[in-house]
Amino acid sequence: MPALEGKTCIITGGAGSLGLATARLFLEQGARVVLVDISEVSLEEAAADLPSDRIELIAADVACSTDAERYVEQTVERFGPVDILFSNAGNFGTVAPIADYPLDVFEQVLAVHIRGAFLAAKSAVPKMRDGGSIVITSSVAGMRGDAGVYGYITAKHAQVGLMRCLAKELAPRNIRVNTIHPGPIENGFQLAVEQGLGEAIGADGTQFFNEMIPLRRHGTAEEVARSVLYLASDQSSFVTGTTLMVDGGMSI
Repeated sequence: MPALEGKTCIITGGAGSLGLATARLFLEQGARVVLVDISEVSLEEAAADLPSDRIELIAADVACSTDAERYVEQTVERFGPVDILFSNAGNFGTVAPIADYPLDVFEQVLAVHIRGAFLAAKSAVPKMRDGGSIVITSSVAGMRGDAGVYGYITAKHAQVGLMRCLAKELAPRNIRVNTIHPGPIENGFQLAVEQGLGEAIGADGTQFFNEMIPLRRHGTAEEVARSVLYLASDQSSFVTGTTLMVDGGMSI
Protein backbone atom coordinates (compact mmCIF):
# COMPACT_ATOMS: atom_id res chain seq x y z
CA MET A 1 0.00 0.00 0.00
CA PRO A 2 1.26 3.52 -0.75
CA ALA A 3 2.72 5.22 2.32
CA LEU A 4 0.18 8.08 2.37
CA GLU A 5 -2.90 6.40 0.92
CA GLY A 6 -5.98 8.54 1.68
CA LYS A 7 -4.05 11.08 3.77
CA THR A 8 -4.83 14.79 3.61
CA CYS A 9 -1.74 16.98 3.45
CA ILE A 10 -1.14 20.74 3.55
CA ILE A 11 2.07 22.09 2.06
CA THR A 12 2.90 25.76 2.52
CA GLY A 13 5.48 27.24 0.20
CA GLY A 14 3.87 24.90 -2.29
CA ALA A 15 4.98 26.68 -5.46
CA GLY A 16 8.68 26.45 -4.59
CA SER A 17 10.91 23.61 -5.67
CA LEU A 18 10.84 21.70 -2.37
CA GLY A 19 7.10 22.19 -1.89
CA LEU A 20 6.38 21.00 -5.41
CA ALA A 21 8.79 18.04 -5.26
CA THR A 22 7.18 16.97 -1.99
CA ALA A 23 3.69 17.36 -3.46
CA ARG A 24 4.60 15.11 -6.39
CA LEU A 25 6.00 12.47 -4.04
CA PHE A 26 3.02 12.67 -1.69
CA LEU A 27 0.62 12.30 -4.63
CA GLU A 28 2.56 9.27 -5.87
CA GLN A 29 2.09 7.81 -2.38
CA GLY A 30 -1.69 8.23 -2.47
CA ALA A 31 -2.17 11.53 -0.65
CA ARG A 32 -4.55 14.40 -1.30
CA VAL A 33 -2.55 17.61 -1.29
CA VAL A 34 -3.34 21.26 -0.66
CA LEU A 35 -0.66 23.61 -1.96
CA VAL A 36 -0.49 27.03 -0.30
CA ASP A 37 1.62 29.91 -1.57
CA ILE A 38 1.49 33.70 -1.75
CA SER A 39 0.94 33.84 -5.53
CA GLU A 40 -2.00 32.23 -7.28
CA VAL A 41 -0.20 32.50 -10.62
CA SER A 42 2.87 30.71 -9.26
CA LEU A 43 0.69 27.96 -7.82
CA GLU A 44 -1.13 27.41 -11.10
CA GLU A 45 2.13 27.26 -13.03
CA ALA A 46 3.73 24.89 -10.53
CA ALA A 47 0.76 22.52 -10.40
CA ALA A 48 -0.11 22.53 -14.10
CA ASP A 49 0.57 18.80 -14.54
CA LEU A 50 -0.66 17.55 -11.16
CA PRO A 51 -3.88 15.49 -10.89
CA SER A 52 -6.72 17.96 -10.30
CA ASP A 53 -8.89 15.44 -8.43
CA ARG A 54 -6.37 15.20 -5.56
CA ILE A 55 -4.92 18.71 -5.51
CA GLU A 56 -6.19 22.04 -4.21
CA LEU A 57 -4.42 25.37 -4.74
CA ILE A 58 -4.87 28.17 -2.23
CA ALA A 59 -3.22 31.58 -2.48
CA ALA A 60 -2.54 32.85 1.03
CA ASP A 61 -0.14 34.88 3.14
CA VAL A 62 1.16 32.43 5.74
CA ALA A 63 1.92 35.29 8.13
CA CYS A 64 -1.75 36.40 8.14
CA SER A 65 -3.89 34.70 10.79
CA THR A 66 -7.12 34.91 8.80
CA ASP A 67 -5.39 33.45 5.75
CA ALA A 68 -4.06 30.56 7.82
CA GLU A 69 -7.51 29.84 9.18
CA ARG A 70 -8.92 30.04 5.66
CA TYR A 71 -6.53 27.62 4.01
CA VAL A 72 -7.07 25.07 6.77
CA GLU A 73 -10.86 25.43 6.55
CA GLN A 74 -10.77 25.04 2.77
CA THR A 75 -8.62 21.94 3.17
CA VAL A 76 -11.12 20.34 5.54
CA GLU A 77 -14.04 21.27 3.30
CA ARG A 78 -12.40 19.68 0.25
CA PHE A 79 -10.60 16.64 1.68
CA GLY A 80 -11.54 16.23 5.34
CA PRO A 81 -9.39 16.41 8.50
CA VAL A 82 -5.67 17.10 8.15
CA ASP A 83 -3.19 14.23 8.50
CA ILE A 84 0.05 15.97 7.52
CA LEU A 85 1.15 19.59 7.77
CA PHE A 86 4.35 20.42 5.91
CA SER A 87 5.16 23.96 7.02
CA ASN A 88 7.62 24.89 4.31
CA ALA A 89 7.09 28.57 3.39
CA GLY A 90 10.21 30.69 3.59
CA ASN A 91 12.09 33.77 2.44
CA PHE A 92 15.74 34.68 2.81
CA GLY A 93 16.08 38.39 3.44
CA THR A 94 19.59 39.69 2.93
CA VAL A 95 23.19 39.54 4.18
CA ALA A 96 24.53 42.63 5.94
CA PRO A 97 26.49 43.72 9.02
CA ILE A 98 24.32 44.11 12.10
CA ALA A 99 24.48 47.92 11.99
CA ASP A 100 23.24 47.91 8.39
CA TYR A 101 20.75 45.04 8.50
CA PRO A 102 17.33 46.50 7.54
CA LEU A 103 14.80 46.20 10.34
CA ASP A 104 11.91 45.75 7.93
CA VAL A 105 13.68 42.84 6.21
CA PHE A 106 14.45 41.21 9.56
CA GLU A 107 10.78 41.47 10.54
CA GLN A 108 9.58 40.12 7.18
CA VAL A 109 11.80 37.06 7.43
CA LEU A 110 10.69 36.29 10.98
CA ALA A 111 7.05 36.83 9.99
CA VAL A 112 7.15 34.20 7.25
CA HIS A 113 9.24 31.58 9.04
CA ILE A 114 8.20 31.92 12.67
CA ARG A 115 4.77 33.52 12.62
CA GLY A 116 3.89 31.52 9.50
CA ALA A 117 4.84 28.18 11.06
CA PHE A 118 3.12 29.11 14.33
CA LEU A 119 -0.11 30.11 12.58
CA ALA A 120 -0.06 26.99 10.42
CA ALA A 121 0.11 24.82 13.52
CA LYS A 122 -2.35 26.93 15.50
CA SER A 123 -4.94 26.65 12.72
CA ALA A 124 -4.27 23.06 11.65
CA VAL A 125 -3.81 21.22 14.96
CA PRO A 126 -7.48 21.44 16.01
CA LYS A 127 -8.40 20.02 12.59
CA MET A 128 -5.83 17.22 12.61
CA ARG A 129 -6.50 13.56 13.10
CA ASP A 130 -4.66 11.88 15.96
CA GLY A 131 -1.61 10.04 14.69
CA GLY A 132 -0.70 12.74 12.18
CA SER A 133 2.58 14.46 11.45
CA ILE A 134 3.87 18.03 11.32
CA VAL A 135 7.12 18.73 9.49
CA ILE A 136 8.68 22.20 9.58
CA THR A 137 11.35 23.18 7.08
CA SER A 138 14.21 24.68 9.02
CA SER A 139 17.69 24.58 7.49
CA VAL A 140 21.30 23.73 8.16
CA ALA A 141 21.26 27.44 9.06
CA GLY A 142 19.11 26.49 12.04
CA MET A 143 22.12 24.71 13.53
CA ARG A 144 24.87 27.27 12.97
CA GLY A 145 25.65 30.96 12.85
CA ASP A 146 27.11 33.09 10.08
CA ALA A 147 27.89 36.79 10.18
CA GLY A 148 25.35 38.93 8.38
CA VAL A 149 22.57 36.34 7.98
CA TYR A 150 20.57 37.78 10.86
CA GLY A 151 17.01 37.31 9.70
CA TYR A 152 17.23 33.85 8.16
CA ILE A 153 19.43 32.16 10.75
CA THR A 154 17.49 33.64 13.67
CA ALA A 155 14.22 32.45 12.15
CA LYS A 156 15.52 28.96 11.43
CA HIS A 157 16.72 28.53 15.02
CA ALA A 158 13.35 29.72 16.32
CA GLN A 159 11.51 27.10 14.27
CA VAL A 160 13.34 24.39 16.20
CA GLY A 161 12.04 25.81 19.47
CA LEU A 162 8.52 25.90 18.08
CA MET A 163 8.84 22.31 16.91
CA ARG A 164 9.98 21.10 20.33
CA CYS A 165 7.09 22.81 22.09
CA LEU A 166 4.60 21.29 19.66
CA ALA A 167 6.16 17.84 19.95
CA LYS A 168 5.70 17.88 23.73
CA GLU A 169 2.10 19.14 23.56
CA LEU A 170 0.90 16.85 20.78
CA ALA A 171 2.56 13.60 21.86
CA PRO A 172 -0.56 12.45 23.79
CA ARG A 173 -2.44 12.59 20.48
CA ASN A 174 0.36 10.67 18.76
CA ILE A 175 0.95 13.62 16.45
CA ARG A 176 4.64 13.70 15.67
CA VAL A 177 6.44 17.01 15.08
CA ASN A 178 9.90 17.34 13.58
CA THR A 179 12.07 19.80 11.71
CA ILE A 180 13.96 19.02 8.54
CA HIS A 181 17.24 20.81 7.88
CA PRO A 182 18.26 20.92 4.22
CA GLY A 183 21.64 22.14 3.17
CA PRO A 184 22.04 24.05 -0.10
CA ILE A 185 19.63 22.85 -2.79
CA GLU A 186 19.87 23.43 -6.52
CA ASN A 187 17.02 25.91 -6.94
CA GLY A 188 16.24 29.57 -7.47
CA PHE A 189 15.94 30.29 -3.75
CA GLN A 190 19.44 29.02 -3.07
CA LEU A 191 20.84 30.83 -6.09
CA ALA A 192 19.55 34.12 -4.69
CA VAL A 193 21.15 33.30 -1.33
CA GLU A 194 24.46 32.55 -2.99
CA GLN A 195 24.40 35.70 -5.08
CA GLY A 196 23.83 37.80 -1.96
CA LEU A 197 26.52 35.95 -0.06
CA GLY A 198 28.92 36.22 -2.97
CA GLU A 199 28.53 39.99 -3.03
CA ALA A 200 29.12 40.14 0.73
CA ILE A 201 32.27 37.98 0.75
CA GLY A 202 33.64 38.89 -2.67
CA ALA A 203 33.74 35.29 -3.89
CA ASP A 204 31.65 32.72 -5.74
CA GLY A 205 28.80 31.85 -3.38
CA THR A 206 28.04 28.47 -4.94
CA GLN A 207 31.65 27.31 -4.72
CA PHE A 208 31.83 28.65 -1.17
CA PHE A 209 28.98 26.33 -0.13
CA ASN A 210 30.27 23.31 -2.07
CA GLU A 211 33.59 23.56 -0.26
CA MET A 212 31.73 23.43 3.07
CA ILE A 213 29.78 20.28 2.16
CA PRO A 214 31.62 16.95 2.63
CA LEU A 215 29.70 15.44 -0.30
CA ARG A 216 30.97 18.39 -2.38
CA ARG A 217 27.68 19.21 -4.07
CA HIS A 218 24.28 20.79 -3.58
CA GLY A 219 21.33 18.54 -2.92
CA THR A 220 18.18 18.34 -5.01
CA ALA A 221 14.62 19.10 -4.01
CA GLU A 222 13.71 15.48 -4.72
CA GLU A 223 16.34 14.21 -2.27
CA VAL A 224 14.99 16.41 0.49
CA ALA A 225 11.40 15.48 -0.37
CA ARG A 226 12.18 11.82 0.29
CA SER A 227 13.23 12.76 3.81
CA VAL A 228 10.03 14.78 4.27
CA LEU A 229 8.09 11.67 3.22
CA TYR A 230 9.90 9.66 5.88
CA LEU A 231 8.87 12.12 8.60
CA ALA A 232 5.33 12.43 7.25
CA SER A 233 4.67 8.70 7.00
CA ASP A 234 4.42 5.85 9.47
CA GLN A 235 8.00 4.91 8.58
CA SER A 236 8.94 7.41 11.31
CA SER A 237 6.26 6.29 13.79
CA PHE A 238 8.58 6.61 16.81
CA VAL A 239 10.30 9.82 15.71
CA THR A 240 9.24 13.13 17.22
CA GLY A 241 11.00 16.24 18.47
CA THR A 242 13.98 15.62 16.22
CA THR A 243 16.06 17.71 13.83
CA LEU A 244 16.72 15.72 10.67
CA MET A 245 19.78 16.95 8.78
CA VAL A 246 19.63 16.57 4.99
CA ASP A 247 22.71 18.60 4.21
CA GLY A 248 25.39 16.40 2.68
CA GLY A 249 27.28 16.55 5.96
CA MET A 250 27.55 20.35 6.05
CA SER A 251 26.64 20.45 9.75
CA ILE A 252 29.37 18.01 10.82
